[in-house]
Amino acid sequence: MYLSQLNLEDLEHSTINKIIFENLNDDGQIGDIILVFGSVTAPKYRVPKAVELLNGNRAKKIVMSGGRSDPPEALIMKEAAISLGASESDILLETKSTNTAENIIYTKSLLEEYYGLKNIKRILLVTNYFHLKRCLLSMKTFMPEWIDYSLCGVLDTNTRPDNWWTNEKGKTRVINEIYRLVKYTKSKEIIDCLI
Repeated sequence: MYLSQLNLEDLEHSTINKIIFENLNDDGQIGDIILVFGSVTAPKYRVPKAVELLNGNRAKKIVMSGGRSDPPEALIMKEAAISLGASESDILLETKSTNTAENIIYTKSLLEEYYGLKNIKRILLVTNYFHLKRCLLSMKTFMPEWIDYSLCGVLDTNTRPDNWWTNEKGKTRVINEIYRLVKYTKSKEIIDCLI
């Protein structure tokens, strides 16, 4: 069954877990850049993961993507990364985006400007696990088909595969994420996939 064929009313807990959390493991490969998707909690969860990947020589640069605040999320994430030991020269900023699709569209332009998109073969995606599937499908929608991805998800406190249904914040995030995945694949805003 394809994601776009799901009936939201019929989804069971195990199906939701399968869609949101399963088969999104990091393959450990080296990439050209690390892309960190912005959020309010990104400095706490996503940025440490990006710095860990950078220090582990998985990629030479981090792109902090997000502009949905004042100052922009990307700038706040950059400051957090520097406080964790990253060098300012290791970080590129994308400060215009206000949603996941824009994160990718504006990052695509940034990569073209700095490296030439044809030179990018693999991107390490850093975001919370519950957001990772949509990020991956959106990357496959808006980025060139030759680019591969390593999925470097992070677990937060409330939205884990073993607890999201036990608290309101986790439940709201996961249900909203399922809703977005189904809606965007049905409207062909992102590519569809088998589940």
